[in-house]
Amino acid sequence: MKLMLVRHGETASNLRMALDSLPPGPPLTDLGQEQANLLADALADEPVVAVYASTAVRAQQTAAPIAARHGMAVQVVEGVQEIFCGDLEGRSDREAYGVFVKTATAWAAGDLDLMLPGGENGRQVVDRCTGAIAAITEGVTEGTVVLVSHGGAIRLTGQALAPNVTSDLAAGGLLPNTGRVVLESDGDGWRCVAWSGVDIPNA
Repeated sequence: MKLMLVRHGETASNLRMALDSLPPGPPLTDLGQEQANLLADALADEPVVAVYASTAVRAQQTAAPIAARHGMAVQVVEGVQEIFCGDLEGRSDREAYGVFVKTATAWAAGDLDLMLPGGENGRQVVDRCTGAIAAITEGVTEGTVVLVSHGGAIRLTGQALAPNVTSDLAAGGLLPNTGRVVLESDGDGWRCVAWSGVDIPNA
């Protein structure tokens, strides 16, 4: 089976480079909705067996066209929301962005106990996201499960699940709106086969 982790479409917060982590959050822009529709077109022939989204409106709106194309409903799942930014929430200044990037880079390098000021540490993000993914993929043996989530959460979770995702890829492999990380189950765990359209070699 495949697990497709999809970043949501564009929002106004993305345009302002604002750190926006609290659900329900802003809706998609017109371009973001177009991106979601194009993604649904791209996945029309994918053997999708379930479509999930985080508790954020933008994730659910991105997932909706995919689910509709495959004749199913979006299932909202707790635990896969964006990294909680704490004291940095809503800020778009260079200092705040620098703190976020420095922290995320440290997490990718293995320092999961480092905490965003007033927010989460990396271990909390990994635990909630991997726990949710284990629940939604339990018993699924074939087809593709689509989960629409958020860039920071996807990168950290992809690294936690797949041994062939390097720290450099997790730290620097920024996902565009509707960018995808594709994981395949090998029976004993996961391996990443594609990251934002680029094939990923085995570890």
